[in-house]
Amino acid sequence: MSVPPSDPAPALAPTGTISATPPHAGAPAASPPATKRLLPSLLVTSLVLFATYGGLVSILLPSQVALIDEADKVGNLAIVTTTSFIFTLFAQPIAGALSDRTRSRFGRRAPWMVLGAVVGAIFLFGLGSLTDILWITVFWVIIQVALNFLQAPLTTITADRFPRSRRGTASAMMGLGMQLGMTVGVMLAAALGAQIGIGYSTFGAGVLVITVLFVLVNRDWSSKDSAVEPFRWAQFFAGFWINPRRHPDFFWAFTARFLLILGYFVVMTYQLYLLTDYIGMSLTAGQGAVVTLTLAALLPTVVAILVSGWWSDRVGRRKVFIYVASAVMVVGLLMPLLMPSMTGMILMSVINGIGFGLYSSVDAALMTEVLPSEGTAAGKDLGILNVATNIPQALSPAIAAVIITSLGGYAMLFVFAMVFVVLAAIAVAPIKGVR
Repeated sequence: MSVPPSDPAPALAPTGTISATPPHAGAPAASPPATKRLLPSLLVTSLVLFATYGGLVSILLPSQVALIDEADKVGNLAIVTTTSFIFTLFAQPIAGALSDRTRSRFGRRAPWMVLGAVVGAIFLFGLGSLTDILWITVFWVIIQVALNFLQAPLTTITADRFPRSRRGTASAMMGLGMQLGMTVGVMLAAALGAQIGIGYSTFGAGVLVITVLFVLVNRDWSSKDSAVEPFRWAQFFAGFWINPRRHPDFFWAFTARFLLILGYFVVMTYQLYLLTDYIGMSLTAGQGAVVTLTLAALLPTVVAILVSGWWSDRVGRRKVFIYVASAVMVVGLLMPLLMPSMTGMILMSVINGIGFGLYSSVDAALMTEVLPSEGTAAGKDLGILNVATNIPQALSPAIAAVIITSLGGYAMLFVFAMVFVVLAAIAVAPIKGVR
């Protein structure tokens, strides 16, 4: 795929204020170039969103499921998350496509971000009071769909408002927010582990408040008078198919992300159960140990994210950082096999933190550079690429459950993860449009 050589957004004025005017009536929808407020806003909003993901997935949801039925916790957690996967499979590309076509005085992305935050918060307020796996599953599905409708437009803002030469830095801010958010979320969820309902409500309120502040502080141009093609259902759904022969870079980027995220999350999703069943801790001790592991990974991950995002922009290369990241992660995943103890888990967290930090910011920048239709359909295209994150995250509990119960126990999770991380690095090699 050939990427247009020109930047999709005008440069900043020296003062950091917007140096372009809104599009005239009838012109294609556009967004303003980045201001000085946008980078910190992306950092904070990503932090809160991923704090919610981290706290819910790592602590609150598995704890709630375990308290309902300790004996069947592995299978029940797989049921909840796999059902969510089925219903959220195309949530992000649909949200992205809808936001591409949205015409409102608030712009294209803001209405969907706020809607996702409102719905997600409402159902998080009620999730903690449930004691039935069926209703937990229903609420979890709605929450995940809602948060995906928030995340998809947020992700697209990097392509909307930043020129290609600054996307590594912008992606690094979102990657930094993700890592800090996961750390804060796990710590907060562990502190509220005995009060699951309050924990869910705290995260719901945080997502709602920070999303509203984001759209108010970083106002989009009105898109209500912008041109949009007539809506056709057949064309709408056909747009979700990206021909791999016509757009091979897009296909290989999707494949590489899918493989690495699956390898990473098949271990991370079951981190609490690894500590209780593989290492031998109690549930309470395991909750505290998750915080320890998260803190151990924090500094190396933050440093790796900041260095890789800045460095990749400076040298104009992305792929080499992903190769290095994959190699580092393989070393990290080997540690608990060599040392099935808390020491081995800490070493894995530190080394994996470096690897995943190197990967996350560069990967996000790379994805914006392989889009088949950069510009008016960037939300849809990035949403499709985000499916490569959603599917493996959602499938990882079910795959891990099969591995644990039928293919050799918890130790085989690390072997599986290493194989898929290596395959992900191999899948990046055929990408030709990005160095």
